[in-house]
Amino acid sequence: MIEQVDEAIWLVDGKTVSFHGFPYPTRSVIVRLRNGDLWIWSPIELTPDLRQRVEALGPVRHLVSPNKLHHLYLQDWKAVYPEARLWGPPSTIRKRPELVFHGALGDEPPAEWLPDIGQAWFRGSFAMDEIVFCHRPSATAIVADLIQTFSPEFLREEWGRWSFLARLSGLTRDQGKAPIDLRLSFIDRAPARAARDKVLGWHCERVVVAHGEWIRSNGHAQLAKSFSWLA
Repeated sequence: MIEQVDEAIWLVDGKTVSFHGFPYPTRSVIVRLRNGDLWIWSPIELTPDLRQRVEALGPVRHLVSPNKLHHLYLQDWKAVYPEARLWGPPSTIRKRPELVFHGALGDEPPAEWLPDIGQAWFRGSFAMDEIVFCHRPSATAIVADLIQTFSPEFLREEWGRWSFLARLSGLTRDQGKAPIDLRLSFIDRAPARAARDKVLGWHCERVVVAHGEWIRSNGHAQLAKSFSWLA
């Protein structure tokens, strides 16, 4: 269930879920910070097996929602790890008022993970904002919905005759963009362009995405291509 990317970062693939009637693969990221704490990005369903494997890596201290769509299992993880802190952008916090968040995420990392992880806040959309992260020690960008890379195999098996819609929306592996409706929702693109420039300044080698195949090399080129629509 867990794939190690580098010395202190792991990926966990979750179930395929339905979003607006279409199947979406899911993925979470686990980072072990230099102080030993675990930082969990976009938590997936916490099964007994996953819990055992996670706890073998270290203590869970941070549960992170990158945008208001990636929040479903925050409460389950918090119930198991009450000492963990919940984090998310203001939009997630507004969506989940019943949860107590430690802080709202913006363009600058909190002190808790500043030495290990950078972040950029993509905003200017009337529909959704997102925090994109960079695990500096492994040069890995971590992106939720702003880059989606569905493989031909996944689309053939899961989307079938509707696969053409993924291509029209820019979600195929060779395009790797945000859905077209999300792109069009960025009415004020200046803040998003600033966030893109910040991301490109990281010079990442890898790009991990929540939905689709992650990019193992030439990550900077992929990021430039994926965010070219902001130019």
